[in-house]
Amino acid sequence: MIDESAPVHLEARAVSRRFESPAGWGEHVAGWLGMGAARSVVQAVDTADLQVRRGEVLGLVGESGCGKSTLGRMMAGILPPTAGEIVLDGRPVMDPGPHGRKTTSRVQMIFQDPFASLDPRMRVGEALAEGPLTHRLVTSGEAAAYVEQWLLRVGLPAQAAQRYPHQFSGGQRQRIAIARALAMQPDTLICDEPVASLDVSIQAQVLNLFLQLKAELSLTMVFISHHLGVVRHLCDRVAVMYLGRIVEVAPAQELYARPRHPYTRALLDSVPRLDLGSESAVIALPVPIQGELPSPLAPPPGCHFHLRCPRADARCRSEVPATDAVSAQHRVACHRWRES
Repeated sequence: MIDESAPVHLEARAVSRRFESPAGWGEHVAGWLGMGAARSVVQAVDTADLQVRRGEVLGLVGESGCGKSTLGRMMAGILPPTAGEIVLDGRPVMDPGPHGRKTTSRVQMIFQDPFASLDPRMRVGEALAEGPLTHRLVTSGEAAAYVEQWLLRVGLPAQAAQRYPHQFSGGQRQRIAIARALAMQPDTLICDEPVASLDVSIQAQVLNLFLQLKAELSLTMVFISHHLGVVRHLCDRVAVMYLGRIVEVAPAQELYARPRHPYTRALLDSVPRLDLGSESAVIALPVPIQGELPSPLAPPPGCHFHLRCPRADARCRSEVPATDAVSAQHRVACHRWRES
């Protein structure tokens, strides 16, 4: 349930992120000759506004390449925004400027591939203790007991501290990554597809662990995922992202029952369903979203979804839709949402 009285804890304010291709030898030569050369620019995130209330789990969904992970990394303070700002309890998460440094350890990130995010040359105990020692959360004499505490908290034995990441299964490595993030004593976790690389049975265990830790530690979470079933089970609210823009935000139950944006409806229609109404269970085949995701190198004008939207008109093709309030907790960026 969403606590509407809870204050806004983490907020993205008109955040954008662009990536320019590195200059090649031809561009360097053109620069020496005084001839400007156009650089390829990827608009990964485009003026995104997002609020996360204290204690809630916000899901962030969308197709691959829509900018979810980039927005998550900016909210975690790993990647500086090109424009706009990320604030935690009213204070910037990063120093301003293109090379800004993270200003707080209260936001930690859990990545999709734990094997890639853990240093293979470090024992698990060393990896978990490194951050707390650097930030002086513990002394060197307290580190071993501190690491053991967090390993036990995520369901691993204390002896795991003496082993290397390659000696664990994928699910165990993800538990280690969770323990490493929690060892920094954060109040907010950014989880980027944390169960996507795991078997289904292990996914359920890790998801239950997230729910348990959220309740015990009063965590705020942003959960990035392709899996709409997981998001529905875990999240209080859901934000839908398309080609760098937030197109709809609503409580999870309301979004799944009454989606307003055509893209949200298309995402939900693309999920297979099991029909138990008949004598024999029937799987309803998904309806794929028509068309291809446009390139972020050259996003279309107006509403980014108009090239794939069956209801698009001339206004959709030329004018960026404003974000309208469907209800107190439900917002949508679509010119024609009232007609649905």
